Amino acid sequence: MSDTIELTAELRTTVGKGASRRLRRLEDKVPAIIYGGEGDAVMLSLSANELSKAMQIEAFYSQVLNVSIEGKSEQAVVRDLQRNPADERVQHIDFQRVRANVAITVSVPLHFINEDSCVGVKMQGGTLTRTLTEVEISCLPANLPEYIEVDMAEIESGTSVHLSDLSIGEGVSILALALGEDRDIPVASVTAKRGGAEDTESEDGATEEAPSADDAADEASEG
Repeated sequence: MSDTIELTAELRTTVGKGASRRLRRLEDKVPAIIYGGEGDAVMLSLSANELSKAMQIEAFYSQVLNVSIEGKSEQAVVRDLQRNPADERVQHIDFQRVRANVAITVSVPLHFINEDSCVGVKMQGGTLTRTLTEVEISCLPANLPEYIEVDMAEIESGTSVHLSDLSIGEGVSILALALGEDRDIPVASVTAKRGGAEDTESEDGATEEAPSADDAADEASEG
């Protein structure tokens, strides 16, 4: 697991759309809220610059963060993040407190490895397709993985890697799998290469060689 990401927040006493707009424009800060756990919901503001730097770290979206509020540190995860559709700037962010003995639900990224050496692609000419980029899991905060690796090295053409094939670690469960076998969807597949023009299939299913140019010329002269 990577080093814990630290954020510094200030208490926010003014609320409403107008107050939030002024906070963003005049102070270059982002309004936020932290809730859950055993504490009350608290309105916060964060430095837009500090938040932007933290968001460049992939783990920001899926790991437990340390949010320092008036010198007191609280552990939390990102629950919602709203952006301005025009410029993608963050308009508001929600944090949810976590407790060491209470399981949390988080979407963690998938890291695909050994794609270049995948048997189905390199040796069998197939095409690799990623179906998912993240997966929703449940676990205690201490067991939360930074990401889940998907090893594509031995995946053959015409086969897939499903959710149930993932190595997720002790104490971690994939939420979709608890809903039934039909939720065991592929996270990546290697599609078999289509047959070339050199082979054609006869009516009884046998494979025949396509006629050569000389054979075609002989048939034309006989006709």
